Amino acid sequence: MDTVEVKLQTLPKQVAGVLARRIAGSGVAGGLGPSEQQILQEFGVSRAVAREALKILASLDMIEIAQGRRVVLRPAEEWDYLSPLLIDWLPHEQMREILAEAHATRIIIEPAIAAIAAKHMTKEKLERLGTLLAAMSASEDNPDAYLKLDLDFHMEICRAARNRILDRFMYSSRWWQMASRRISNQMPHALPSATEMHRAIYEALVARDEKRAEEAMRRHLKKTTAVGLPR
Repeated sequence: MDTVEVKLQTLPKQVAGVLARRIAGSGVAGGLGPSEQQILQEFGVSRAVAREALKILASLDMIEIAQGRRVVLRPAEEWDYLSPLLIDWLPHEQMREILAEAHATRIIIEPAIAAIAAKHMTKEKLERLGTLLAAMSASEDNPDAYLKLDLDFHMEICRAARNRILDRFMYSSRWWQMASRRISNQMPHALPSATEMHRAIYEALVARDEKRAEEAMRRHLKKTTAVGLPR
């Protein structure tokens, strides 16, 4: 029997989610956002819950709480799109657009990461990648298990590049990476094909061939775009 993932959210997050969807669907930058008093009246929650909901929206850079508790909507370009909350709260069409942008960003960044990693790969890192690759090959009939292994494979390469800023970006964007992989992994024969692409990357890293590693990573990511992601 398939398991169903259940996300339990606090009351402030539930209220913030309703407001975030509303803002994403019709909010105008510079306009007034929901006030604490309006939240109290609409949702019948305590003042503490209303304040916490507004803090959550502020942490996503969707609103700015000015002096006197005046709530102002911030431009959509400034929202924190690396937050996992937005995966659940953005309208479907906006989420598809962000998935495409996130993947385009990976095509820009990850081939360069692979080239840098090829110079710095240790024996231990290569052994870890080999273990992950073998596990991926054995998990092609289990998309959920494959997904985690896939993320770990790419993170190991990133960490071999020894750049903490790149590491933080890749780790923080894992929620969007998971969402995009769930789409591309549904395509026929997607996982066996992905394994072979990862094998090409791995072999380039074993050879410590920077150019080959860069090209293998780029081919892999562009193939993912071609088989299932929005352009």
